[in-house]
Amino acid sequence: MLTRAQLELNENRTLATYAIKSKDSRGRKYPEEEPVYRTCFQRDRDRIIHTTAFRRLEYKTQVFINYEGDYYRTRLTHTLEVAQIGRTIARALGGNEDLIETICLAHDLGHPPFGHSGETSLSRLMKNFGGFDHNKQSLRILTQLEKRYREFNGLNLTWEVLEGIVKHESEYDLSDSKDYNPHLRACLEAQIANVADELAYTAHDLDDGLHSQMINPSMLGNIELWENLIIQVRWHGTELDELTRHEIIRQLIGLEVTDIVENTSRMIKESGCKTVADIQELAYNIVSFSEEIHRKNRQLKDFLFKYLYQHYRVKRMAVKADRVLNDLYNAYNSETNILPDHIESSIGVFGKERTICDYIAGMTDRFAIDEHRRLFDPTLLP
Repeated sequence: MLTRAQLELNENRTLATYAIKSKDSRGRKYPEEEPVYRTCFQRDRDRIIHTTAFRRLEYKTQVFINYEGDYYRTRLTHTLEVAQIGRTIARALGGNEDLIETICLAHDLGHPPFGHSGETSLSRLMKNFGGFDHNKQSLRILTQLEKRYREFNGLNLTWEVLEGIVKHESEYDLSDSKDYNPHLRACLEAQIANVADELAYTAHDLDDGLHSQMINPSMLGNIELWENLIIQVRWHGTELDELTRHEIIRQLIGLEVTDIVENTSRMIKESGCKTVADIQELAYNIVSFSEEIHRKNRQLKDFLFKYLYQHYRVKRMAVKADRVLNDLYNAYNSETNILPDHIESSIGVFGKERTICDYIAGMTDRFAIDEHRRLFDPTLLP
């Protein structure tokens, strides 16, 4: 059996000098004796996987709602893809794979039902009550809302994992790290989580969009990255078969992972970074695509925004989602006694509006739809 001490020694031997080592963790808010056979980051990963919030990701929307088909990504499958890509990049750059996996597995726990449409709705409803942001909600889940221990609320995760979650950002998500060294950039592992998230959702949204036939190959003719990929797989047809589509998406992910690894490795050498502090004190994120791939990605993402995210089918679902969440929020707000007892009891702790928001944000798509029916269809039992 490898002990924790031996695992920590292996990290010292194999990880880069600028990677975070588990033995150097700043620890937990509530001191605990660490396991004999797991590092602190491995323990955090396991705690996240066993949460209620993590299981619920299976029935939360990425782009396509669950009942539209069992091929499309959900928040859970997206999360797993991000973690896999993150570990691959971390391994190549000498980063801490356990830390990056943990951050990736937790990065979307705070997403409400119905994807970004649901977040937009809750943000509007909570405008005068502290707002709503899925990054902050992820932290709230992990530090307050998950109740699995008698000694404390939340999971009592290590400081480094919480910092990585707080500093998760993309062009659509901006971090608010006021309690986690806001003057410093994210560590290498958290930066890897950010680019892995961007890479994963761009690739799988393209895949899901093609599978749904909301977009087709002829529409992609002017997208430079697409043209590069179809040349690479030697496809020049008009009808895209399933195997070729899989090959194209696989090549896309491989191309972008390689670009991140090679570009980041070059930037680390040029910067002279040797320590964790060196990475975090830079004026820029060191984990990034090359300028060429960044430009090509921008073109592809603009295309997806216009032809997939703004597709009438997706927009119709956004309208439905807004109506469902708005109705639920207003019903609970006007009659708190229709909330489950264990939820209503939290009002004295968090306030009425925040308690209702927490409850709705934790719902899966299908639970929110069923709850809406129970509340507004008089023929159904409550």
